[in-house]
Amino acid sequence: MNPLLEGMLLSLLPIAELRGGIPYAVALGTNPIIAFIFCTLANILVIPICFLFLITLHKLLLKSKVYKKIFNAYLNHSDHKKEKVKKAYETYGLIALTVFVAIPLPLTGAWTGTFIAWLLRLKRVKSFFAIALGVIIAGVIVTLITTGILTFLRFLL
Repeated sequence: MNPLLEGMLLSLLPIAELRGGIPYAVALGTNPIIAFIFCTLANILVIPICFLFLITLHKLLLKSKVYKKIFNAYLNHSDHKKEKVKKAYETYGLIALTVFVAIPLPLTGAWTGTFIAWLLRLKRVKSFFAIALGVIIAGVIVTLITTGILTFLRFLL
């Protein structure tokens, strides 16, 4: 299979995302800029897919009495914090979401960012752009680290 396609597929997976896709594609000979562009686009594609999955799954699970009871308990618990969260979100929410997704560590990518946005009931369109910006920043960081490490290893050999 094509290394770029494999890197893109890795970029779609929840834990690997860009952190696995870009280094994989570059290590197998793909141009780093091409790997960055295509793996980043693949990872951004995760955002609407994840939102759709969460919305659909949530609707299905609401038919279960146990899930509905647990989810309503969560909503009731979070209702008293709504105003505090709303003020913080209006001020820092999208920036925090972008920074969180931009950190190139496991479990801080588009999947988790989308889940957080859905759980906090943030506006999807604004969340999409905040998460996408975080993915782009993470992609730049991962690409720079990957090319730097490969350059250093080539220098040693």
